[in-house]
Amino acid sequence: NQARVADKATVVSTSTRNFPNRLGQGANVYLASAELAAIAAILGKLPTKAEYMELYTSLNKQKDTTYSYLNFDQYDNFTSKADTISIDAQVQSDAKKSYAAFIA
Repeated sequence: NQARVADKATVVSTSTRNFPNRLGQGANVYLASAELAAIAAILGKLPTKAEYMELYTSLNKQKDTTYSYLNFDQYDNFTSKADTISIDAQVQSDAKKSYAAFIA
């Protein structure tokens, strides 16, 4: 992820990692669950516990249609298209060399 934000901005991210200046010079980055990020986006700020619980309860009512695991290997339209992809031999060779150098 190469996203950048304004210097010294405060943001909520669903990324799995964070380190100083990753998203912007002096940016304050709060790592959050998808639910917390959605609630922060709705409110335009980090919620209080009461705000979080109120909106989470509302979001949770739709959980069966909102949440699903992306098991791409179980989607026929994904696997059938994947079977038709061809990768140039030079690209495969370069990727293998890069990977070998990376793990060395």
